[in-house]
Amino acid sequence: MNSPAFDFDSAPDRRHGDSLKWNRYDNRDILPLWVADMDFAAPPAVLSALHDRINHGVLGYSQPWPSLTEAVLEYLERNYRWTIRENWLVWLPGLVSGLNLACRAVGRGGDAVCTAAPIYPPFLTAPTHSGRRTLQVPLVREGSRWNWDFDAMEMMLRDSSVRLLLLCHPHNPAGRVWRDEELGRIAELATRYDLVVCSDEIHCDLILDTTLDHHPFVTVAPALAERSITLMAPSKTFNIPGLGCAFAIIPGAKLRHAFKATMQGIMPHVNTLGLVACEAALRNGAPWRQALLDYLRGNAQRVEAAVAGMPGLCMTPVEATYLAWIDCRERGLERPAEFFEAAGVGLSDGTDFGAPGFVRLNFGCPRHTLDTALARMAQALTA
Repeated sequence: MNSPAFDFDSAPDRRHGDSLKWNRYDNRDILPLWVADMDFAAPPAVLSALHDRINHGVLGYSQPWPSLTEAVLEYLERNYRWTIRENWLVWLPGLVSGLNLACRAVGRGGDAVCTAAPIYPPFLTAPTHSGRRTLQVPLVREGSRWNWDFDAMEMMLRDSSVRLLLLCHPHNPAGRVWRDEELGRIAELATRYDLVVCSDEIHCDLILDTTLDHHPFVTVAPALAERSITLMAPSKTFNIPGLGCAFAIIPGAKLRHAFKATMQGIMPHVNTLGLVACEAALRNGAPWRQALLDYLRGNAQRVEAAVAGMPGLCMTPVEATYLAWIDCRERGLERPAEFFEAAGVGLSDGTDFGAPGFVRLNFGCPRHTLDTALARMAQALTA
């Protein structure tokens, strides 16, 4: 349902401009539902704050200011009952930077990094970029949701070179909100095998299942706080990824020092407009976010209903994110992303996530775009 206060049905035209998402298929009749970038305008409160900052006229070097820090602390307390200290914050120009920094800051070259697959591609490449090995624990689909294979995970952790676990919470692309008991089991294994846990929680504000809540990993496993890195950003929730602003929350002084030391000389400061947008989103973006969630819930229902009617395709319900993870293996499509691209729909290839035979569909778009894309997919499968 479209909110009367916010119009998600009428998105700005992003064709023939600077959009990475739309330019992939420039001058071709292919609807881009791939990269995690919504087609909606940013919240009015964010745009207003950006206009005010531009009107100031000077865009020199900047650093986080007290009211911005307060906005982060208040947001975490208000939404997640998580009380953090100001000095735990480390500002970053992007969340993927945080994954790569964590891999460099923990352990040494040749060590292993463990993560669950399928997974957002930078989880698989960050260890390699850092001279580490990537170990993948396969998620298992059981009924209507994806679950951890904790037995397989423990067997993998017996490799004494594993020093770091990269957790995606909520999970991209499976759309899972990890329950407290699952997070507790992860914490138990991390304690037993002396791991640092880096938890990517960039989608934490996008919980679609109204019966569920997001609980930051550290709030479920406070004993692991000294060995935890939590990564957050306003970019996905408020659709401002091009402004490049994220932050790490690192309670442990030793780990925080190692993380910051790894940044030296290679990590730029967060740009001024990204910081401005972050404060405006966290302070004044709640009404827009609630309207967005209502709209995305409707889109998710559309996708789930449409996929249920497509022969040879299936998916589990999307508990969080605006991303649908679709299994095409039963259909026998050797390259499903290419198949649907030929039908006029651009999806993310599951191979990049460690799962050939799957595609990821971004439903963060107006209904008319989504309905047209789903109709094209259905027609291609029945042609």
